[in-house]
Amino acid sequence: MTGHLTPALVLIVLFLYFAMLVAVAWFTGRNVTNEGFFLANRKVPWYVVAYAMIGTSISGVTFISVPGAVGLETGLNRGFGYMQVVLGYLLGYLFIATVLMPMYYRLNLTSIYGYLEKRLGYWSYKTGAAFFLLSRTLGSATRMFLAATVLQLFVFQPLGVPFVLTVILMMALIYGYTFKGGLKTIIWTDTIMTTFFIAAVAWTVVSVGKALNLSVSEIWPAVSDSRYGQIFFFDNFLTDPNHFVKQFFSGALIAIVMTGMDQDLMQKNLACKNIKEAQKNMFVFCLYLIIINLAFLVLGALLYLYANSLGIEIPARTDQLYPQIAFNHLDAAAGIFFILGLIASTYASSDSALTALTTSFCVDFLQFEKKRQNIDPYASEAEKNAYLEATDAQQKRARTIVHLGISAVFVVIILLLNAVSSGAVISLIFKIAGYTYGPLLGLFTFGLFTNLHLHAWSLRIPGTKWQLPGVVLVCLASPLLTWAIEVGCKQWFDVGFLTILLNGIITFVGLWVMSYREEVMGNEL
Repeated sequence: MTGHLTPALVLIVLFLYFAMLVAVAWFTGRNVTNEGFFLANRKVPWYVVAYAMIGTSISGVTFISVPGAVGLETGLNRGFGYMQVVLGYLLGYLFIATVLMPMYYRLNLTSIYGYLEKRLGYWSYKTGAAFFLLSRTLGSATRMFLAATVLQLFVFQPLGVPFVLTVILMMALIYGYTFKGGLKTIIWTDTIMTTFFIAAVAWTVVSVGKALNLSVSEIWPAVSDSRYGQIFFFDNFLTDPNHFVKQFFSGALIAIVMTGMDQDLMQKNLACKNIKEAQKNMFVFCLYLIIINLAFLVLGALLYLYANSLGIEIPARTDQLYPQIAFNHLDAAAGIFFILGLIASTYASSDSALTALTTSFCVDFLQFEKKRQNIDPYASEAEKNAYLEATDAQQKRARTIVHLGISAVFVVIILLLNAVSSGAVISLIFKIAGYTYGPLLGLFTFGLFTNLHLHAWSLRIPGTKWQLPGVVLVCLASPLLTWAIEVGCKQWFDVGFLTILLNGIITFVGLWVMSYREEVMGNEL
């Protein structure tokens, strides 16, 4: 670390930072009902949601892994190639704003997977919700893992704190300020966090530019003229995973499934007052996303130029380049901004995911909303009120336990990743998404673009009385077939991030095989 930035100073900064978050949580979490926890009572201004969503979508992975990948010689996201994915996001967000969001608002959904139940039946609904729980848990735990390893290496390890305690502390802090207020708290804490990590990137860009004797106006020309500034890759379509076509359309599909079919980010959009405000939020968010991701890539190029100018050895894990330079070579302010930016970006993503996972489990599997509606229509008003009060109290206890249980699962996954992971985490995130969000893409696409229905087929598991529904079998087999095809064809064609498309197509075909046509009466969903 720099002479002025010690682990003790970092701990003081972190303490003050989390004290501020707890104060916000206390203020926003008073008298929060399930509606407030899950959807912030649908009263959040669209511009606040748009700004808060930046933190949720960026995460600590973008904060560290995207700049680190800029200097790779081969493979995904080298140079400014990640902008190809970001441009693809815009196409995906257009589809979300004009097709998916109007449908979610029309159906008045709390969990977006309720659409699958209305359109394709019970098991499609449960399968979609289960794949979201799997996908978001793995993805968010991986993001937390990245931040935990950096904090452990540069802050807690010098103090003799074991990694497992670092992870438990990080998750305990998230649980502490989210368990009461849920989404109503998170939208406001994420707004604060977004401001911190944007400030961190801006400060570091200016600091590194100054160290390279570059004025603010000279930074972009220096970066674009360097070997790191290439944005578009059009050579070797078959073998290069960074090819524009693969990256652009992967970006569009990733946006559709990881935002439009993801309870986490859609939960924020559903907190807007109406569909028009939610669409405004989405379009403004797109502009933010382009500018901020470009800033991260500029930062990455500057970090490599700085490292080359001083002969700094590039770490084997490129994710560690940014923290290494921020702590060991820049001033104390840069180190503090880095820590605040890392924590802000990681927590803005993870606290939102924790709440969304709690929402999905409570609504989709514990049937919170359906139990509240299960009132005897012939009961007196006093009996109805007593039932609702008892149900609310019971559900609040259950919600707290689920919230705590998911936090514990995060800890276990992070510790497992620490034992096996290597390389840039951004690629791992998208690879996980390709295998786990693919079935969601297939389910929603089948529901939206066909008028077919699914047979209630099932397969008996040998030696047991258990029946495996056909839709579950298709969605489990699809990732396995995708993996087999990807591995078998790798010497001729590198799929790259298009794993999610292949997976979705296989799921769609499997659902089509077990479908039948029926005349739909009334309005179609």
